[in-house]
Order: sequence, then structure tokens, then C-alpha cells
Amino acid sequence: MIVTFVHHSCFVAETDERVLIFDYFKNGRVKGYNFTGVLPEFDKSKPLYVFASHAHQDHFDPEIFKWADAYEKIHYILSKDIRRCGAYPRRNGTNALEKEKITFVQPDKHYEVNDMEIKTLRSTDAGVAFLIHMENKTIYHAGDLNLWKWDGAGDLVNGKEVREYKRAIHKLEDDKIDVAFVPLDSRQKKYAEDGLFYFMEHVDAKVIFPMHMWQDYSYIASFKSKISNGAFAARVVDISGENESYEILDAPQKGANL
Repeated sequence: MIVTFVHHSCFVAETDERVLIFDYFKNGRVKGYNFTGVLPEFDKSKPLYVFASHAHQDHFDPEIFKWADAYEKIHYILSKDIRRCGAYPRRNGTNALEKEKITFVQPDKHYEVNDMEIKTLRSTDAGVAFLIHMENKTIYHAGDLNLWKWDGAGDLVNGKEVREYKRAIHKLEDDKIDVAFVPLDSRQKKYAEDGLFYFMEHVDAKVIFPMHMWQDYSYIASFKSKISNGAFAARVVDISGENESYEILDAPQKGANL
């Protein structure tokens, strides 16, 4: 499997049989940031699956519907809130796409899209997280499912965030995940690493890509420096910038602890 970090929370996972794109948006959509990620070239003979976890502008872009003109074997798996958002195009043929090429999903449900099994989790912010089983592989993309603690929010609000995040992550404890994409949001400052720590403590994930970093990748080294077990820390990929690709080979050994 080749994984490409496009930017922010957008990743591409390409196998011998298919291409999966998660949470794409084009540069200029998010004010104040210059995202430079570019989608790689795809083999048009492969099925293309486009996932969007929710309608926020840094996770969804109506631009994706134009890809149906170039890729015959395309299918969209979209959080249901996208259908209701103001950015969702209701003209120019999108209604026709819905009938055959779009699957709208809700939290805490199971779906079958062709030969893929997809489980959704309820986000602690908006929309869903995706757990995808295909080709004897399991991929997890969190979307905005994260432990959203903030300095100054207070114990009541932060406590509620902790409980909701733990409740969601516990639903993954019986799964063995090959590749996971998990937030490490630099805006949270002293709380930025809490969600990823909890995820790694409770979920069997072989390779973990931090995401939603707002172009500040320094938190990856900080996070890994606090893990005493080197093999366990090695599960976290050292992303240094946009447009980086990684070949997923043998994963680190299981059984290590933080």
C-alpha cells in the first residue's frame, strides 16, 4: 500500500486494487493557510473511493464531484451532514450522481460498498470517523473524532469531551487496524497529544499517521519523545511536510506499551 499525505487531514491510500481518498479540499478553501498538497496521478482502471468525514471546509470540497467526469469507476462515501450543508451542489448533475455513485452515511452504522465493509463512529465534533475493511486490510480515518480539550474551557466541558472520546474509541478495541489517520491538533497546545495517546493505548494500530496538524509538524517529535518503548513509538509516522508518500511494508511488532 502506498499512502500519500496530501495536506491537513487529506490522505490517499492506493493498493493494487483500488484508490481511497480521504477529506480532500483544494488550496484557498481555508483562510489563513497555504496548503500546497496535490493529488497524485491515479490509474483510471482502478476503482476510486472518495471519503469525506463531514462538511467543514477543511474536510470537504464540492470540487470532488467534478472527478466523476474523469473517473468512471468512482464512488463517494460522504457523511450525511454534507447533503444538508450550503456547499453541497444540488444542480449540475449531482442528483444523478447520488443514485449510483454516492453513499451517505450516519454515525455508528455499518455499510457495504461494493466489496468494502465500512463502519462509522460518531465524531466528537461533526460527522463521522471511518473504519474500512477491504483486501484483508483495515484502514481507520478519524475525521474530526478527537479528544477536543482546550485550555480555558473548564473541567465541565473538557470532562465531557474526555468521556465522549473514550466512549467512541472503545468501539475500536476489538479491531486490528493496519493504517490509522488520527488527529494531533497543534491548536490544542498542552492537550494536543492527549487524544493520540489514548488511541494508541487502547487500539491495535500497526501504522499511525498524525493529521489535522495545521502545518505544524513539531508535535510529532514531541509526542514520540514521551513514549519510552521505541518500537511502539515507531508506529507513528514522521511526517515533515505535504506531498509525502510512504510505502507501508512490515509493521512494528505488536504487544508494546506506552
